Amino acid sequence: MSESVHTVTALPTERRPGCPFDPPAELIDARRHGPISRFTHVGGRPGWLITGYDLVRSVLPDSRFSSRKELLNVGDFEVPPVPPGEFLLMDDPQHRRYRRPLAGKFTVRRMRLLTERVEQITADCLDAMEKAGPPADLVTAFAKPIPTVIICELLGVPYEDRGSFQEQIDTFMGGETSDEELMAAYTATQEYLAELVAAKRANPTDDVLSELTGSDLTDEELKGISLVLLAAGFDTTANMLSLGTFALLQHPEQLAALRADPALIDGAVEELLRYLSVAKTFMRTALEDVELGGQTIKAGTTVVLSYNTANRDPERFADPHVLDLRRQDVGGHLAFSHGIHQCLGQQLARVEMRVAFPALFNRFPTLRLAVPAEEVGLRPETADIYGVKSLPVTWDV
Repeated sequence: MSESVHTVTALPTERRPGCPFDPPAELIDARRHGPISRFTHVGGRPGWLITGYDLVRSVLPDSRFSSRKELLNVGDFEVPPVPPGEFLLMDDPQHRRYRRPLAGKFTVRRMRLLTERVEQITADCLDAMEKAGPPADLVTAFAKPIPTVIICELLGVPYEDRGSFQEQIDTFMGGETSDEELMAAYTATQEYLAELVAAKRANPTDDVLSELTGSDLTDEELKGISLVLLAAGFDTTANMLSLGTFALLQHPEQLAALRADPALIDGAVEELLRYLSVAKTFMRTALEDVELGGQTIKAGTTVVLSYNTANRDPERFADPHVLDLRRQDVGGHLAFSHGIHQCLGQQLARVEMRVAFPALFNRFPTLRLAVPAEEVGLRPETADIYGVKSLPVTWDV
């Protein structure tokens, strides 16, 4: 059986021309050959690529697979462990130590209480867009400011510092900078967060970071936790808002259905999350030999989990490459992952999208692209989160 398994030599770096919302063709082809493929990491080490929904979902909560960054076996070099507090790339019990104090601060109830604030921030962005007049870059005018303001308010980041935060996070998550630029942005962000943590300890205010200073977490740990919340709370939602708008504009029949039936918004958000899967891939390392999909994953082997193909798996979702806001089988998508690392801020992201999309299309009923679709600048596949760099739009006045 293992002789006939499909082989993928490298993750593709581009999407198919004219298909900005679909996974790269090589990944779709790999899924057609089966849910698991042999894979060669950039550093030359052999691994496995998991593209099927059931297998990806089974690996995510499996304690035999580790999220620890320092265990990644992708080349002839050592991967340093992540700094304290950056819990996305840790296993329990370290992961639990950092996540547990946050769990009660991102509940469905608490996030819904933020709805009114999200509505106000969204209205402010739309007021500014309308006042400036067309055309506009939806990324800078709408998609980035909404999650940036919210996550910075939750952490207690002063208003005047939000622009620099946004720029630094763009730099180290956008996939288009040199290693030197990336490290400079990362270091600058860490230095700022260290100062912010110290300020919150000295003078607590009404925000999540101030609340955390009352726990047993150290300043270094709080700095790492803050970095995770900033990056995850800003970048993923910003790209969902911009890429989601792009997708709706390119599917006018779906947009018309949403406009005709506002009650569709909850399902529409879930379908956009599934269809776009902006968090594309994650890696796990086997801690022991594991049988998976008829193959033996040897201890120490790093596997790549392809969320975007799992969310397009025809064995799980009917007509998976079709955007259908009325889809009945959208539940269980993996856009927010699964298991202990399921996205902590998923309810906040849902609130922001449920508010922002209807508000945008209600305010600008004639909203459309200001350039041909093929000229929209897309983030490269090397970016941690997929999306658009800019989205020029216009409307009738």
